[in-house]
Amino acid sequence: MANTPLEPWTNAMRLDESSRLRSHRYADRFSVVRVETTGPLLDAIHKSSSVPALLLSLFVKPVAAADYRLWFADKLIPTGRILASHANVVDLAGGPAMWGARGIDHVHFHVRHGVIDDTAATLGFERVGNFRPSIAGEDIVLAQLTRSVLPFLAPGSAPSPLALDQLELVVAAHVIQRYGSARRRRQRAGCRLAPWQSQRATELLRENLGGRIGLSDVANACDLSVSHFARSFKATFGVSCHRWLTERRIECAQTQLMKTSTPLVEIAIQAGFADQPAFTRTFRHVVGVTPGRWRREHRRR
Repeated sequence: MANTPLEPWTNAMRLDESSRLRSHRYADRFSVVRVETTGPLLDAIHKSSSVPALLLSLFVKPVAAADYRLWFADKLIPTGRILASHANVVDLAGGPAMWGARGIDHVHFHVRHGVIDDTAATLGFERVGNFRPSIAGEDIVLAQLTRSVLPFLAPGSAPSPLALDQLELVVAAHVIQRYGSARRRRQRAGCRLAPWQSQRATELLRENLGGRIGLSDVANACDLSVSHFARSFKATFGVSCHRWLTERRIECAQTQLMKTSTPLVEIAIQAGFADQPAFTRTFRHVVGVTPGRWRREHRRR
């Protein structure tokens, strides 16, 4: 269907002189793509987007000045040596192009202007117009976000659409405050969800505990924009929508651990995790111990 929104997209690519990729056009969706060069590229790669959008490129490893070239609006932009955790932030309307030698490792975030404007309105900013481009500038916040998403950019390890929807809003908010020129309006008190919206949201999330539901699906059911819903959900429940769902998944798993002898791998799948390692990591992060240890301790009790 033409009106069906595309899910967020993650990928990892390795390129060298044999690569035939000469141009890349981003679709109308949020995406996070890790690109590594295992050999010098034969030609520059030209980037564009089907919608107005920014491209944020965070360098995971340092790059020598001679090993990387960037063009914007058909002009070669001097970058010098680029340090790890530094980033390029450019508007894709300018038709950026890049060339790299062996050893380039960076992560590209495709962030749509529409989402940025919507997030700005929800955060109490005026409509965002122009952005300050940044070439090889340090960005600690984007570096932290990149480190958090790197484990999910390997094949078979894609994060849930809900988690990526949440990440898109976080990145958009960072872009507004770091690179935007809009002024903040007078701040209003945080708006909570109406009782019917809270009930509808939690019902949908519980029904899709082990499924793949996007933030936009829940927001639409509450008749709100994605950014407005995300902010109102946190004001209502004290945690993000993704965190709330993760906690419910852990609660479901704890019930199974305590009352059954079901293997951990099956409990992980039933609770909506991709595999047992992902389940174990999340369980330990939320509860403080591994699922196996938690089961043994509570069975003794």
